[in-house]
Amino acid sequence: MVKIIDINESNVDEEDLFCKKTRKKMFGYQNKVKWMKERFKEGLKYKVLYTHERNKDISRGMIEYIPGKYNWRGIQAEGWMVIHCIWVVGKAKQKGYGTKLLQIALEDAKQQGMYGVVGMTAKEKGWLPKKELYVKNGFEKVDEIEPYFELYAKIFDENAPKPQFYPIDNDLQQLYPEKEVIIQRSDQCPYITDLAEDLKSTDKNGKLKVIKLNHYKEAQQNGIYPYGTYCIAYNGRISLYQHRTKKELISLLNN
Repeated sequence: MVKIIDINESNVDEEDLFCKKTRKKMFGYQNKVKWMKERFKEGLKYKVLYTHERNKDISRGMIEYIPGKYNWRGIQAEGWMVIHCIWVVGKAKQKGYGTKLLQIALEDAKQQGMYGVVGMTAKEKGWLPKKELYVKNGFEKVDEIEPYFELYAKIFDENAPKPQFYPIDNDLQQLYPEKEVIIQRSDQCPYITDLAEDLKSTDKNGKLKVIKLNHYKEAQQNGIYPYGTYCIAYNGRISLYQHRTKKELISLLNN
């Protein structure tokens, strides 16, 4: 049996979020809840999928989406619904639950009279889904940007302006000092909040700099990285958007 719970302003303090649910007292989780309470005012939706296993309900998936004007990715998509995150894990994979979650966002966007739904993908490993989930549900590629990101859209209105990535400014990327490790983050992702806090206590050489994004426009139009709410720079270069391990980053800080 599967059930999907809508997390909203009335139950966000009681219901478990999907990410970091076993670390609810840590900064990342607490700041995510605060961030969500503000985003609910802008139309954020957050759904958690539960399966019944071993005589109890276990969360195995989630989807987070928001009207395009307020999205926290490097995407220009006003009038569209933008998916921030969609996850299915563990035993729940390959059972159609990703499609089930996606259909909720599609129906929601239709009811709100939007142009369609937008999802960001990555060809390399990381937190974003591969394109196959979107393609099999009728999405088409509408944009791409280096190093390996693509934008897929389920279009309801063929006359609507197409969503697209905001451009990346290579001159801005070159401003990062080679001797610093820089984390650009927001409270949208609880994992990175906790990672940044942990690294502060191990930064023996003063090489760590954390840049926090506090507004959706900063995430969309920072000109640094298309993922919007998270990237790491070291040796003067932007790294991949994957969650680098704490051990790996400590090594960079202390070299």
